[in-house]
Amino acid sequence: MGNVRSLPNKMDELAALTRHQREYRECSLLLAETWLTALTPDTAAELDGFTLLRADRSKESGKRKGGGLAVFVNDRWCNPGHITVKEQHCCKDIELLAVSMRPYYLPREFTHALVVVVYVPPSANADAACDVLLSAVSRLQTQHPDALLLISGDFNHASPSSSLPKFTQYVTCHTRDNKTLDLFYANTKEAYHSLPLPPLGRADHNLVHLLPVYKTLVHRQPAVTRTVKKWSEEAEEALKDCFNTTLWDVFSDAHGEDIDSLTHCLTDYINFCVENTVPTRTVRSFSNSKPWITPDIKALLKEKRRAFVSGNKEELKSVQRELRRMIRKGKNSYRRKMEHQLQQNNVCGVWKGLKTISGFKEPKSQPVGDQGLLCCNPHHALCPLSTAPPVPPPPLSRPSAHTPPDTSSSLSVLRPSPPSTPPCSSLLLTSHQVRNALKKNRARKAAGPDGISSRLLKSCADQLCGIFGYTFNLSLKLGRVPQQLWKTSCIVPVPKTPHPKELNSYRPVALTSHLMKTLERLVLAHLRQLVSSFMDPLQFAYQPDIGVDDAVIYLLHTSLTHLEKAGSTTTVCEGAVALSRINFFAAPVLRREQVLAPFLFTLYTADFSYNTPSCHLQKFSDDSAVAGLITDGNDREYRGLIQDFADWCLRNNLQINAGKTKELVVDFRRRSHSPPAPVSIQGTDIDTVKSYKYPGCSPK
Repeated sequence: MGNVRSLPNKMDELAALTRHQREYRECSLLLAETWLTALTPDTAAELDGFTLLRADRSKESGKRKGGGLAVFVNDRWCNPGHITVKEQHCCKDIELLAVSMRPYYLPREFTHALVVVVYVPPSANADAACDVLLSAVSRLQTQHPDALLLISGDFNHASPSSSLPKFTQYVTCHTRDNKTLDLFYANTKEAYHSLPLPPLGRADHNLVHLLPVYKTLVHRQPAVTRTVKKWSEEAEEALKDCFNTTLWDVFSDAHGEDIDSLTHCLTDYINFCVENTVPTRTVRSFSNSKPWITPDIKALLKEKRRAFVSGNKEELKSVQRELRRMIRKGKNSYRRKMEHQLQQNNVCGVWKGLKTISGFKEPKSQPVGDQGLLCCNPHHALCPLSTAPPVPPPPLSRPSAHTPPDTSSSLSVLRPSPPSTPPCSSLLLTSHQVRNALKKNRARKAAGPDGISSRLLKSCADQLCGIFGYTFNLSLKLGRVPQQLWKTSCIVPVPKTPHPKELNSYRPVALTSHLMKTLERLVLAHLRQLVSSFMDPLQFAYQPDIGVDDAVIYLLHTSLTHLEKAGSTTTVCEGAVALSRINFFAAPVLRREQVLAPFLFTLYTADFSYNTPSCHLQKFSDDSAVAGLITDGNDREYRGLIQDFADWCLRNNLQINAGKTKELVVDFRRRSHSPPAPVSIQGTDIDTVKSYKYPGCSPK
């Protein structure tokens, strides 16, 4: 690629290069600013073994000389009949030519190649040129989402990197003196390596040789061979018959109250029945396989190759017809599956299917740092204190959420006296409750350390609810759970980036026992009824039918309501609270993977709540935000609430990450006022920012 200026007087040199030098002979050349006009015939710019596509400068450019674009496509790389001009544009700011090519070979992840050649004159408006380029690229990507899109040309002073954030620029060498004016973009990473070449003739731009270093997806992620259970209705019925004929009283009578040995024996027996009843199969999964590819289609592909090698043309045609029919059938079946998930409101399944079809990739996880007020991501690892004695939680006395503040203090906390007859806290699970809880397991969830799959528990809930109900009640009676099977988690590292290179590039995912999760759900349902009246109404996390959208709406509504008052300023201070220790069933660490852990955290922090017309404290898990109304510079209540909240956290073994806490001040008053003094928490001045990111939201 390069800017060759006048192309006709350099064709002899270019023909000699393509005939005698390998890097020219085996490449597809992309050339910008060719100085071709309508008076120049194609024969003056033709090249043996290459197909020429040209876009001469038109009258719309407002200039008479220079300009013009040309693309030479190697015939050995792409058939001339598979080359199409998709778009052509010429104006005073940019000249553009988009060409579609379907080469003989492309990695399976790309359907075809789209090449966009660009020339931006030195006198052009850079912003207008980038807008035209972005519009053309957006149209091409919408029409061909799976194509390899390449952008090449002389951009001069224009820089489209900000307009094309998902494209990678590969020219790293100088193209004119000590400047890099010729750029090359691609919509894939780690695809090319650039090397400088001498210019053609007396051109003032060097040529650039782009060496392909792209590694196909099937080579980057080789085929994975794994053994899976082949679940079917026949296998489920056989398991149900096996469990129906099992004398479960033998297990309970033999082990008594030894819950560890009972759980081990039950787990081994259930896994033994599954291994002898459910057949297994070996599956090889390729990273670039389409979701509608079935084993029958793979068998037909092998049959087509065999028929081609044998030379039997009639058999080859028959196999090709059958292959086309099976491909259509597979696509229709996958489409019906997606439609069924959509009709059943299976949003998770539909979203996964759409991501698979569109080739969506998760963005890289970026440290949120100090991007805004609510973007400190303060999810601290909770300290394991197995050797320290457990600290009893504070009394479950809920402050008044709507009582105005006392004039003698910036925080008014009214604690009602506990009820004279506390509710009964005993819990005895019935077989009906256990059956319903087992049936709520998701069939496609990965198994925990005990190896019992969620599909088994869901399918055989009627047969297993009795013995597991006995096990759950025994665990509640003894106040402990099996140490090895139910309290152990398998940590699976999931990469955050396409090419992880360090430990921080992985996200740990803990796989715990489905039986332990089922027990925690049953206990959670019981605890919610007991403490529902004591929970903080402004805790928006881990609550049924409440999520981050409700938290954002409430915070925005309150802040905008404050701003409607004359002479007022709204201030939001957000920080993080981490629970240092808690003990439930002798669990020393509070983990997010557990079902009860989030509820226990919200219960522990529900003792402090505050909500008045001028100031309130709202929470989303461990992110706490204080929104206050400041009128005529009076911020006493707002600062008093923050100080009292910090003192309360200190008394209740909670830690505030003051270094990541941010403050946002919104002031729409016309007169300029001096900014308020920063809030101080634990001797640390809180930074004031102009934007923030609330959990799960974009920056505001």
